[in-house]
Amino acid sequence: MSGGDRTVLAGGRVVTPSETIERGTLVIRDGSIERVERDADLPTDVDTGGRLVLPGFVDIHGDDIERHLFPRADDRVPAERAIQLCDQANVAAGVTTKCHALAFENAPDDNRSLALTETVTDAITDFDASGRALSDHRIHLRCELTSPESIGAVCDRLDDASVALVSLVTHVPGDGQFDSAEEYAARYESGGSVASDRMHELVRRRRAVPARTLRARATRVIEQATERGVPVAAHDSADPDTVVQRAEAGIDICEFPVNLASARAANAAGLSTAMGAPNLVRGGSIWDNLSTQQAIRSGTVDVLCSDFRPHSLLKSIFVETDEPLADRVERVTAGPASAIGLDGRGRLEPGCRADVLVVDPSGEPRVERAFVGGEEVYRTRPQPNGSD
Repeated sequence: MSGGDRTVLAGGRVVTPSETIERGTLVIRDGSIERVERDADLPTDVDTGGRLVLPGFVDIHGDDIERHLFPRADDRVPAERAIQLCDQANVAAGVTTKCHALAFENAPDDNRSLALTETVTDAITDFDASGRALSDHRIHLRCELTSPESIGAVCDRLDDASVALVSLVTHVPGDGQFDSAEEYAARYESGGSVASDRMHELVRRRRAVPARTLRARATRVIEQATERGVPVAAHDSADPDTVVQRAEAGIDICEFPVNLASARAANAAGLSTAMGAPNLVRGGSIWDNLSTQQAIRSGTVDVLCSDFRPHSLLKSIFVETDEPLADRVERVTAGPASAIGLDGRGRLEPGCRADVLVVDPSGEPRVERAFVGGEEVYRTRPQPNGSD
C-alpha cells in the first residue's frame, strides 16, 4: 500500500453498479473503498489506463475443488494442498469470495463421500483462518435430500461461521437435471469408473424415497437454516409448481433452473435466480437444459456461478447480451453477494469492502492485479520502472 494506508488506482474504466466511468479514479483506504471519481487529480499508485477496474467476483457455487482433489479419478491430492491450489487458481480468475459447493453425499464412484466432505470442509475452514489464503473462502453445503445421512451432516454444520449457503439437491434420474440412469452415471468420472450394480443400487434407493419424505426433509433443512440466518437454494428445479412451493417454504435462491418456466416462476416468487457462467460462455447447457443466454434475455437471471470453471466468470462479462457492461458485471459481483447477504461486497462504492480487480480486456481477458480487503494479493507483471 502507498501513502501509508491508501492506494490510488487511476486512468482506467471503473465499473460501478450504475455506470462505467472512463478515466476513473478509485481510492482504497483501510480495507475499504474511500472514493470513486472521474478524472480525480490525485497522485497515482496504480496506473490502470487501458484496463477495466472491477469488483472482485463472488462465486456462490463452485465445485472446482474436486478437480484439485482428484486430478484423475484414481489420483488423490491431500485436502490441504488441494485448497491452496484452488485458492491460487480462483484469485487468478478474479474470484475474491469463494463459496465451495461441497456435496454431502455418499456416491458410487468413491470420490464423493460424507467422510471426505467433512475432511475437506474442515481443511477449507482452517486454511481460510490461517492467514495464508489469498481470497475469502466460505462453505456452500449441498444437501442430498434422498439421503438421511446427508440431512444430519448438513444440519450439524449449519452453526459453522464459514457456512454461507445451503442448497437442496435431489439427484434422482427422471427428476430435474438427469432424465435417465445413463445420464446420471455420466456425471461421474468417464462413466466407466462406476460399477453398474452400484449405480443401479443407488438409483433404486433414491427412487424409493417418497415425495412426502423429501418435502419433510426439505422443510427441516429450511427451518434450521433460516433460524441461523443461512440462505437456502433449491437446485436443478424442473417444475414451476415445486419452485412456488419451495419459495413459500422459505428458500431464497433458485439455482440452475432446468427450464424457462421454472426460472420465470422463481422470478415471480421474488427469488434470486442463479445460472451457470460456463453455460453462457459455451453457448448452451451440456445437458440440453435451459440456456443461460435465453434466461438472461427473458430477464430471469440475477446471479452467475462458476459451477466448475472459475475463469468462466470473467469471460461471461464479455459475452454480448445487449446490456450495459455494469449489468453484466453485477451478475458475478453484487448480485451473488446480495443473494447470500454480503451486501458490502461486489460494488465499487464508498464504504464497500475493497475487493478490486484490474483486468486487461484485450485478446483473451485476464486479471492483472487483485486486491482483497484492500491488500494486493495477486499481480501478473511488475510495474514500469520498478514502481509499486
